[in-house]
Amino acid sequence: MVENGYQSPFMQEAAARGFIFQCTDAQALDDAMAKGSVAAYIGFDPTADSLHVGSLIQIMMLRLLQKHGHRPVALMGGGTARIGDPSFREEARRLMTEETITTNLAGIEGCLRQFLTFGEGASEARLVNNADWLDKLAYIDLLRDVGVHFSINRMLAFDSVKSRLDREQGLTFLEFNYSILQSYDFRELNRRHGVTLQLGGSDQWGNIVSGVDLVRRTDQKSVMGLTTPLLTTASGAKMGKTANGAVWLSEARLPVFDYWQFWRNTEDADVGRFLRLFTDLPLEECARLEALEGAEINEAKKVLATEATALCHGRKAALAAAEAARQTFEEGKVAAADLPVHEVPLSVLTEGVPVFRLLVEAGLAKTNGEARRLIRGGGARVNNQPVADENRLVTQADAVEGAVRLSSGKKHHVLIKAG
Repeated sequence: MVENGYQSPFMQEAAARGFIFQCTDAQALDDAMAKGSVAAYIGFDPTADSLHVGSLIQIMMLRLLQKHGHRPVALMGGGTARIGDPSFREEARRLMTEETITTNLAGIEGCLRQFLTFGEGASEARLVNNADWLDKLAYIDLLRDVGVHFSINRMLAFDSVKSRLDREQGLTFLEFNYSILQSYDFRELNRRHGVTLQLGGSDQWGNIVSGVDLVRRTDQKSVMGLTTPLLTTASGAKMGKTANGAVWLSEARLPVFDYWQFWRNTEDADVGRFLRLFTDLPLEECARLEALEGAEINEAKKVLATEATALCHGRKAALAAAEAARQTFEEGKVAAADLPVHEVPLSVLTEGVPVFRLLVEAGLAKTNGEARRLIRGGGARVNNQPVADENRLVTQADAVEGAVRLSSGKKHHVLIKAG
């Protein structure tokens, strides 16, 4: 036994790192994991062609399972994507086309393979798509077999449903069925793949408990659920969201340098917690880095950024991003090789582009008005020099070592190159 009372290595480390929020039966789960391998799943609905940092705590849970010899199952929601999870959403998701769902599934699979080892071994991850069984469901059969076990009163009491109704935003019958289908998924995964544990964020608690109850009622089996805390930063911001949008795990969506920089910009109060949750560093090392104070905390942030980026994009890319950041922020070099690049036709750059328009095109401002306000506030720079004139032209003559560095504030930089 250890200080947190668990005997299985997974539960010990999951608790110590801060992954555990709720569990249907923690003692039974701990006992099962101490005896042998447990198959556990998390569902990922393909709402985009990449996952983002908001999903990372779930991915790290699967990674931790694999580390301790258990079998992670990543359930791709090719079937439930046609409905959309209503949990804590202000309005219904737009229904996606089959083509979009297929594209998104491929992108999400790529993200998961960055963190997990897939294969047929005892502890190797499995990739499963719930369209394999949901697409074949007959409605009357579903009502008779599954619907009879669901209480409308209980479903209305779920926080995810109640919050929508309390705001008088309504909930379609299509969305209301999501919980039933998620429960059906759990039963199918138990029958097909021996899955006995469902993992998810705390917003999924009602859906998870419903699945546990369905398996008990229809198959007379005991399965379990475990949720992780929903994360916010120390200042209360939603994890994985920035002023520029979601922090994507796919390099096609977000350059490696920007991903590294997101972690480097972690608030001081979050460094220790994020080291435990989002890196593989030993807990002793996380504690040592968390204890750093003053200017030294920045070194801990660099370690966090490099380790988190290495898991997502590989160590070589993480070290390159760290070096690009060092050159950019510590040496003031204009053309650090690994900064994001925005290409402009040579003919256009030869004639000159207004800096406010280039800020928008490069993704450093959302609108021309926002770009102009950034310039007036002194936040726009070309090659590290403040821009005083909103209509200043950026031309090929500004290039240093083949590129112009365009900056928004101290932390956001893009290299402008002739393409």
